This record gives sequence, structure tokens and C-alpha cells, in this order.
Amino acid sequence: MNALEAQLDYAFADNLPEVGSTLEVAPGVRWLRMALPFALNHINLWLLEDSIETPHGTQHGWTIIDCGISNDATRSAWESIFATQLNGLPVLRVLVTHCHPDHVGSADWLCQRWQAPLWMSSGEYFSARMMSAALPGSDGSAMLPHFEMHGMRDPEVIAKVGQRKSYYPDMVPAVPHAYHRLHDQQLFRIGAHEWRVITGFGHAPEHVALYCADLNVLIAGDMVLPRISTNVSVFAIEPESNPVRQYLESLEKYRDLPATTLVLPSHGKPFRGLQTRIDQLNAHHHDRLAEVVEACATPQSASDIVPIMFPRALDAHQMTFALGEALAHLHKLWFDGVLTRRMDADNIYRFQTH
Repeated sequence: MNALEAQLDYAFADNLPEVGSTLEVAPGVRWLRMALPFALNHINLWLLEDSIETPHGTQHGWTIIDCGISNDATRSAWESIFATQLNGLPVLRVLVTHCHPDHVGSADWLCQRWQAPLWMSSGEYFSARMMSAALPGSDGSAMLPHFEMHGMRDPEVIAKVGQRKSYYPDMVPAVPHAYHRLHDQQLFRIGAHEWRVITGFGHAPEHVALYCADLNVLIAGDMVLPRISTNVSVFAIEPESNPVRQYLESLEKYRDLPATTLVLPSHGKPFRGLQTRIDQLNAHHHDRLAEVVEACATPQSASDIVPIMFPRALDAHQMTFALGEALAHLHKLWFDGVLTRRMDADNIYRFQTH
């Protein structure tokens, strides 16, 4: 455990749910994990005891929060959960925090499997629909010219990125054709408890976190992770965005929650110490921004900044996120007036201090 992690209180220490099983983290809230086929090798998913009113009376069952990617291993893991962890009750709804493949990939299969509705924010739902359909501008092919304009010129990296044209649809082959909209500060019931929607920005278009005052639990999705900082990137579909500012502003929406709040993150372990972690994440981005300012004493592209922010070997998957994040920090400083931006003779954007 590093020094920053030591400042957090891991509520269940090193206990993790067994494969195909769940661990109760609060009354009616169960934690399970699914494997992922890339560097971030797991995602935490949540099962909440639920009930809905029907014309025939109250129906008891479960709400699933986040889904895992769409592949045979994930579906098999879910079937094990269904066979052993649901107490013979059905899934009543599927709620997805945001549009990234590890969160929404299996949503269509789950909704069809249980004839259950999908609940998402509109920004996340329509982004998922757009990327799953590989619409122009949102498909993998849009990534190359965007990153080339910011300094990606290594032929090997370009070739690997070019092979990722169907990256999203491979993990999210379909999204349900209808959904129930979630919006900021919305209150709704899941079973015996009321939950409040807290939207966040910078990591995804309209990320949904859920807070329950009764249980003092925050289902944080990817907005507040205990060990790593959430990726904030500038991508081709929104090339002039300022996601670092959006993310840091969004973090403040969680600061007023009780200090004892149990945070359930999508990656890593449940913890307490929310305000401490918010301070850590603010400090992290402040330090990265300071590094970028120092480097930009001479003109720098986003590609030039990557080895400063990420001084380790990166595969193609990691490189796209690293380049997007380097550009996000350059954009924050550019929008703040700290840096200027110009395009050089090679059609690459360069940023420099005044």
C-alpha cells in the first residue's frame, strides 16, 4: 500500500468477493467483480435488493449496477451469479453509470435476458448508442487524424491504433433501444431506500454516481477511485473540450457528503475517506499541470508530454488514453490562458508558455 492509500480506510481490508459470488457491503447492497481483458483487469459491479409495484402487486428482485464488457466470460460469470446469488428472484432493472465498455457492454444482453429496463443518463445513453453503431466521428477511425494532429507520428503506434477501428463495438455490440432517463439530483427508490443521482463530467459525457443517505453509501462509478486517478481525455468527437476542469469541478459535488460515507468504486476496493481522496486527486492534477507548464517553456505537442506524465512503456490501449490525458492537461492550461497554441509546419499543434 502506498502512502496515499494509507490515508484511506479500506472498509473490508483485503477481502474480495469470490469469483461467481458476492459480498454484502451494506444492507441490501452486494459487491461482485468481473474480469477485464486489459491493464485495468477488473470491474466492481453491484447488486441492490429492489422491489417494484405491478398491477399484480409488489414484485421483489434486484437492480444491477454496471455490467462488464460483452463476451462469453462475462456472460458465464453472470449466469453463475444468477444461479447462486439472487435467492430465486429476478433482475428488475439494469442501471449503468456511464458509456464505457466495461460498464455498459453487457447491458443489452442483461436487459433481454431478464426483460428488464435500462436506466442511464441521456448523455451516456446516446454516446453508447453512437459508439456502438460506429457512427462517423465516434468510431475508431476518427482517433487517428485527431491524435496525429497532436503529435502521434510513430509508425508502429499508428498501425496499432489503426487496428482499433471496431474497438468499442467489439465490447459493446448493442445497446437497448429504449431507456429510463436519470438526471442530476433526481431522487428515486431502489427497494427500501432512496438514492440521489449525482452527475459528473470530464471522464464521460454525463456520468451517474448514486448516493443513499439511509445507508451512507456512494456508488461512485469511475469518478472517485481509491488507487488510480480517473482518465480524463480529449477525444476526436469533442476536440476542443476541457475535461480536466470539468472533472475537478465535478469532484466538488461529492465533498459535502458525510466524512463517514462508504465509497463503492468501480475499480479498487470500497473505502472511507472521501474528502481525503478528493484532496489527493486535486493535488495529483495540480502536480501534473505544473509538470506540463514547466515542459512548455519550449513548444510541446501532446505526444511530447506523454513520457513526462507517463514515464513507462505503454501499449496501444494505454497510449490512446495517455495521449488523450496529456492533451486534456494542455487544454486546461490553454483555456486558463497559461499556454498558447499554434499549429506548426508539420500540422501538429504545439503549446507553449507566454
